[in-house]
Amino acid sequence: MADAVVVLKKGGGRSLKMGGLWIYDNEVAQVMGSFEDGDLVFVRDFDGYPLGRGFINRNSRLLVRMMTRNSHQEIDDAFLRMRVKNAWEYRKKVVDTKSCRLIFGEADFLPGLVIDKFSDVLVVESLALGIDRMKMKIVELLKEVLAEDGIEIRGVYERSDAKVRELEGMERYKGFLGEPFDTKVEIEENGVRYLVDVKEGQKTGFFLDQKYNRKAIGRLCRGAEVLDCFTHTGSFALNAGLAGASHVIGVDASQLGVEQARENAALNHLEDRVEFLCADVFDLLPELERQGKKFDVVILDPPAFTKSRNSIKKAVKGYREINLRAMKLVKDGGYLATCSCSHFMDYQLFTQTIGQAARNVHKRLRQVEYRTQSPDHPILWAAEESYYLKFYIFQVCGEF
Repeated sequence: MADAVVVLKKGGGRSLKMGGLWIYDNEVAQVMGSFEDGDLVFVRDFDGYPLGRGFINRNSRLLVRMMTRNSHQEIDDAFLRMRVKNAWEYRKKVVDTKSCRLIFGEADFLPGLVIDKFSDVLVVESLALGIDRMKMKIVELLKEVLAEDGIEIRGVYERSDAKVRELEGMERYKGFLGEPFDTKVEIEENGVRYLVDVKEGQKTGFFLDQKYNRKAIGRLCRGAEVLDCFTHTGSFALNAGLAGASHVIGVDASQLGVEQARENAALNHLEDRVEFLCADVFDLLPELERQGKKFDVVILDPPAFTKSRNSIKKAVKGYREINLRAMKLVKDGGYLATCSCSHFMDYQLFTQTIGQAARNVHKRLRQVEYRTQSPDHPILWAAEESYYLKFYIFQVCGEF
């Protein structure tokens, strides 16, 4: 363990001083002492005031990720167990824990680490060098904490295959942490059953952050014709079907996703009214418009169109286009559910973009509700990156 000290520039560390956990390289005046990348270091302000401890990595512009604001705190097993226990106790109060996100990085004060629980399986995503060294111990402690509540974990799989690891100087990796097991895991959410492929599915295998947003569309879908765009493995479509929709079409560009969605429809005995198409949504929406198709409910759950500030303009164009097309396909008085999962497409810009789309097609939007991510993905106000999901439900009223 290094005794190196990171000293901030005068005026540096503004985000840190507001409660954040990140220090960028351009905020640092000097680093004193010897260390290796991934080591824990002390952090001091320009005047020597102690600001806490974190781990350092010179491969990243994000030089230090803080673990504690207490410079005297040992980052030992007891400390990590406290972090894990706090995260679990929080989720027991705010969310259905049969399947949920147990650790959400900075928002749980374990920067760079994500752990999802799918029934009795854990999926780990490690995105920072310092936390990567601690991940096995954290998983072990988490299993112990869950066991105290009678929850036995039968397997752990790592999905640290995101490209962002390369920015930390780390290789992308996926594989078992411990004994192998069947990586297709059955879960239940909102009464809907799914087979989650933790090995080949996107991210950690399933998007848990939309749990209660999927439930929210149910009351709108009874007896409705529904179009679910970017359906992935069919989650919104299946919630609509189970809520009593007369017919649902789910669309995704991934053939694997569509096959998994069909498998999930069969699991829920919904094949008679929920069907899935493999198609590009940007091509399909204008084609449905040409055919004169109309739906009672249209759902847009696209992937992040931007993962950096540099591509925001292109993303705005994409969000405006799909929302514009979707509004044209909604019957007068029908409903549009639309969202963005990009942190860089912030609330104000997303709201403005939807408004532009509505004006372009002369539609009036009556807001039903605005939602964000499920509370097992908590939003830490001092960590802007933890607030990423924006979800609107609108009634689409006639032309003006």
